[in-house]
Amino acid sequence: MQSSGISVKRLVPGSALFCLVFFCLLSPQGTAQARAAARGTPPSAVAASPAHDPLVDAAFDHFYNMDYDRSIQEFEKILERRPNDPSAVNHLLTATLMHELYKMGAMNTGEYANDSFVGEAHRAADPKVKARIKQLVDRAESLEEEQLKSNPNDVDALYDRGVTRAQFALYIALVERAWFSALRNAVGARRDHERVLELNPNYVDAKLVVGTHNYVMGSLPWSVKAAVALVGLSGTKEKGLDYLRQVADSSGENSVDAKVVLSLFLRRERRYDEARALMHDLAARYPRNYLFPLEEANLLRSGGHAPEAAIAYRKVWQSGREGKYGTLHYEIAAWGLGELLRNQKDYAGAAAAYELVSEAPDPDPETLQKANLAAGEMYDLLQKRDLAMKKYQTVLAENASTPPAEKAREHIREAYRE
Repeated sequence: MQSSGISVKRLVPGSALFCLVFFCLLSPQGTAQARAAARGTPPSAVAASPAHDPLVDAAFDHFYNMDYDRSIQEFEKILERRPNDPSAVNHLLTATLMHELYKMGAMNTGEYANDSFVGEAHRAADPKVKARIKQLVDRAESLEEEQLKSNPNDVDALYDRGVTRAQFALYIALVERAWFSALRNAVGARRDHERVLELNPNYVDAKLVVGTHNYVMGSLPWSVKAAVALVGLSGTKEKGLDYLRQVADSSGENSVDAKVVLSLFLRRERRYDEARALMHDLAARYPRNYLFPLEEANLLRSGGHAPEAAIAYRKVWQSGREGKYGTLHYEIAAWGLGELLRNQKDYAGAAAAYELVSEAPDPDPETLQKANLAAGEMYDLLQKRDLAMKKYQTVLAENASTPPAEKAREHIREAYRE
């Protein structure tokens, strides 16, 4: 598990923004066609390559449709066929990590639109899964280092190592909550992929990490920029967005990841329509992934299109009720609708939306508790104290040691007022 060796203490003032890189769903290219596209090789030169594995395509389709169990099974089979291929290890690492983040409740893009998520811990990860992730990181890096000993300028090995480091940074940041260590690994990933681009400027997929870091560095306060410049790090928003657009417009699998990251950054830039177009494209391509249409609704809301956002939230909710998303936690759409209506002072409508969360077959515990607290607050504002008290008691019964539970205790002592 490599680190860059630089001190990150100087990065503290901008660490929240810098950690946005960790929401990148960084996944290496597994097919010969994708590898060739990343290097700028004409597709016709590899079209008949025996290295192409249709199972990789199927696994990625299941992955982006949030069918994590099936994608993990398929990536396991691929790794059995290619035990010495670090990209195959990275495939499995990515799917395993994202599945665990989903189970932890850390996959809602709305939380990453500002820096507050740094202080918001989710449910603890499964210790067995944590051990598996670390095992896969060690295995991938061992294979990558072996290849680089033979050829230090092996662009594929450098690229793979950068992906492994980026994934490990994501794991450390969102699972272990160890920001400094995560930053060291993130910088190591950037430097690996910058080296790839030095050796082959046409290796488009390497621009995902480099572009992300450029945007983040360009967004830091001037005092922090000066500090990180002393250790050789710099970047601009414009270059970052340009690199991400290049990856998003490419034919590789990283185009999906680039669209996710680009949309997140465009949201921070208040370029909501451009971001929404990216999410709309992904929602059509991966119809069983509720996060993409949910983010469309979030962007409509942020862009000031409240009626359209309400329709979009309700559509996600209804699609989930009809079984389109299987057992995924689509009830977050009801929470979003409640927040929208609450901001419009439609307290009765907001309460009804929050109540919908409990109607999902197996709602996410954190979302359910937040919704019950919010519903109670709405009932207090509507002068329905009895209903409010029932919701607060429900919050305490669900989990009495959380921030929402503390708020519920306050509201039991004194009715909520805005």
